[in-house]
Amino acid sequence: MKSLEGQVVWISGASGGIGGAIAIRVAELGAKVAVCFQRSPERAEEIVRKCREVGSQAERFHLDVKQAESVRSCYQQICWTLGAPTIVIHAAGGTQVGLLQDVTMEQYNELMDTHVRGAVQMIQSAIPKMIEQKQGRIILLSSIWGETGGAGEVIYSAAKGAIQGLTKSLAKELARSHITVNAVAPGAIKTPLLSVQLADKEQTELAEEIPMGRLGKPEEVAGLISHLCEPESGYITGQVIHVNGGWYT
Repeated sequence: MKSLEGQVVWISGASGGIGGAIAIRVAELGAKVAVCFQRSPERAEEIVRKCREVGSQAERFHLDVKQAESVRSCYQQICWTLGAPTIVIHAAGGTQVGLLQDVTMEQYNELMDTHVRGAVQMIQSAIPKMIEQKQGRIILLSSIWGETGGAGEVIYSAAKGAIQGLTKSLAKELARSHITVNAVAPGAIKTPLLSVQLADKEQTELAEEIPMGRLGKPEEVAGLISHLCEPESGYITGQVIHVNGGWYT
């Protein structure tokens, strides 16, 4: 029996580099996978296909984590199609690069709503059933910038810092219900988003700053997240775990 057999995993941002890698990894471990996307249905369908190739039941669902009705509707569709989610992974994201003085309120709302409101709305949808069943896993994507702060990405850093506070406090609130809450904070990971932000030369220069001398892989983040989903991780909660090649220790 595979370690996540019988589990239903709800993943936001599953059409992204890290989200897609997470979906495929939990599928390999036997979970049913709700592959959620906002703007990339073709990429989501590709992830669904890869999940099915390893024997998992997987479906794609449209999800805008910023909108309460979209979150509620997505949760209901997953329940009807795959069953009630027992594992929630919030991997949807995005950033805005520039000086704080130039950030508009529209950009502020987009970042805060995607990272923080989105996490809260997904959790609120899923936890009543988790509490009833006395089991569950909640895993949120933070960032190295949520710990250290990043010049030029102040609002993104603030949002990821809020995710860390949410993780620590919610873990205490849900511990008696045997629901764990953890955050994973990647450093520089080689994803399509990073390639949009940084040219090849800039990526090479960034890698030289990292003690391991390279960028991380989405699969390395997914490996840690899948471990936090497994039964033997039931005593790990309230933690922010870094995956950054020694860039921040």
